[in-house]
Amino acid sequence: MKKLLFILAIGAGLLITACTKEGPLGPQGPAGKDGTNGTNGTNGTDGVDANANCVQCHAQDVVEFAATQYQLSKHEYGEAAFEEAGSTTCSPCHCSEAFKHVCENNTPSTFTLNTTTNKYVNDYFVPANAAFGEITCSTCHSALHTSYTIADLKPYTWTAPVSMSMWGGAKTINLAQKDGESHLCIKCHQPRPFTNGAGNGNVLDYNALVSNPTALFYDPNSTTNPLRPGYRTHPHYGTVGAIFAGMGGVEFPGLAYTNSAHATAVSCQDCHMAPMTGRAGGHTFTAKGNFNGCNVDGCHTGMGTASATWTGTRDEIKGLLDDLAEKLVYNGIDVLNRDPDTDHNLWASLTSNKYDGYLNIYDPINNPDFAANNPSGTFQNPSPSNAWSADQKAFNLTLPKITLTNAQMGSIINFQLCLREFSLGIHNYAYSKALLTNSIAQLP
Repeated sequence: MKKLLFILAIGAGLLITACTKEGPLGPQGPAGKDGTNGTNGTNGTDGVDANANCVQCHAQDVVEFAATQYQLSKHEYGEAAFEEAGSTTCSPCHCSEAFKHVCENNTPSTFTLNTTTNKYVNDYFVPANAAFGEITCSTCHSALHTSYTIADLKPYTWTAPVSMSMWGGAKTINLAQKDGESHLCIKCHQPRPFTNGAGNGNVLDYNALVSNPTALFYDPNSTTNPLRPGYRTHPHYGTVGAIFAGMGGVEFPGLAYTNSAHATAVSCQDCHMAPMTGRAGGHTFTAKGNFNGCNVDGCHTGMGTASATWTGTRDEIKGLLDDLAEKLVYNGIDVLNRDPDTDHNLWASLTSNKYDGYLNIYDPINNPDFAANNPSGTFQNPSPSNAWSADQKAFNLTLPKITLTNAQMGSIINFQLCLREFSLGIHNYAYSKALLTNSIAQLP
């Protein structure tokens, strides 16, 4: 048996050797196809060196540097892209694919009447299959990897004038300076519309607030109110685009509505993407503590946190916000909400009483996405949620009801706009001052 196994092993080895031994070459194949500019099979014109092209952008001092700066941007580490994924109405400003969709399709910000429901619907939305994506390079730079040269960093995804959603498209922001580059930012950083939630769903008529300031805007005993105020009744957070452009407020008569030089002389990028200082500037998109964009030829000299222009402007606007908040009361109770918690209230340092721009209305349910609830709210909530417990609904009924005039509602909007643009008037001092001054004059 052992002899047989030995013979088989020898045979297998010979077989393997025979199989791996190379045989003679076959006949030569036909000649390949001629090159583009060649004959008899010679090569055509050499293509562009891919490596030479790529390093124009993918170099340590270009894209790699910008990507490192971008790690400090809330566009990068913020969670809104995840929170709003799937939302067909919120994702156009929070998710990359949705933003690109509204830009490519020039989606209008108008409101259209649905004749079936007899309600108006905002046309500024995306299909569900586009409502996703983190903000990346291609969100703003639409031509990346087109020519594979440095020229692909422009054009931007959007530079045309921006139709204002808060006005249902009736007004447009047009900052033509610097080839309209500010429009890329303002496309998202603009207020959201107040809608007639208790009425037909159309945008709130600001002109009606101005023309009849003493009329009741919200009466708890009426069934025809344009909207029912709640804790989160506000124009959202990106109010800076409207303030910077000098439009979007409820313009009560009084001090003339003019604009600071910023509205026509500079772009958002001039200050928010200035050469970096610390963690500000460049592709961080923050200007906090960075005055490199201010102290340039033809603009400012010596601008800084201790300069008289900086401190004087901010102190004056802060004082006007405090004065307006003091007048926004009903039966001696603050209409505006206070919140000293700086984790939740990004604007806590901008007023003496730490207002957050929300309303002082009871809301006991914690929203896990926003961490925004108000169990200590003073006024009764006119729209209790079905998610409330029986005890919460019963407690709500014990609270005092709120009544608002047109002047009060308009002043609330102006307060929110000027608080949440965050700079205390630096973006547009003249317009901010007029909104606040004229609102104060409307209130007793």
